[in-house]
Amino acid sequence: MKQSSTIFLKIALFLMGAPVLALGIFGLFYLANNTANPDYSYILYPAVCVMYLSVIPYFLTLYQAFRLLIYIDQNKAFSNISVIALKKIKNCAIVISGLYVIMMPFVFLAADKDDAPGLIIVGMVPIFASLVIAVFAAVLKRLLQQAIDIKSENDYTV
Repeated sequence: MKQSSTIFLKIALFLMGAPVLALGIFGLFYLANNTANPDYSYILYPAVCVMYLSVIPYFLTLYQAFRLLIYIDQNKAFSNISVIALKKIKNCAIVISGLYVIMMPFVFLAADKDDAPGLIIVGMVPIFASLVIAVFAAVLKRLLQQAIDIKSENDYTV
């Protein structure tokens, strides 16, 4: 298979990672040092720490997705290494979801202090988005594993 068949998805992965990297370098650092209200700093610092921690599994997920695209280019899509990559993507998505669940009490405190109940719904978006990704990766992993098993049975039956 030509390498150009997945070039669009590789570019999309880069475009997904670049803003998060820029936000991690500049945005969160600025947010932590320039709070709008100094009374919120005890709420803001743990939330910023969780956001920084969630960048690690996010980039691990992007890396595994990139490797999965490379396996597709090399005609190794139906192999155990693809199943392992999908398992790692699932685990990283669960870790991201867990980190943002840990951050929810701080979001609740900020919403209660600022009287902004919509902030809680906004805080729940990363939790559910990463859970959807985890479920999707788990389903793909299971389907891929079944396809590999069927392929190996057919290889033995000649």
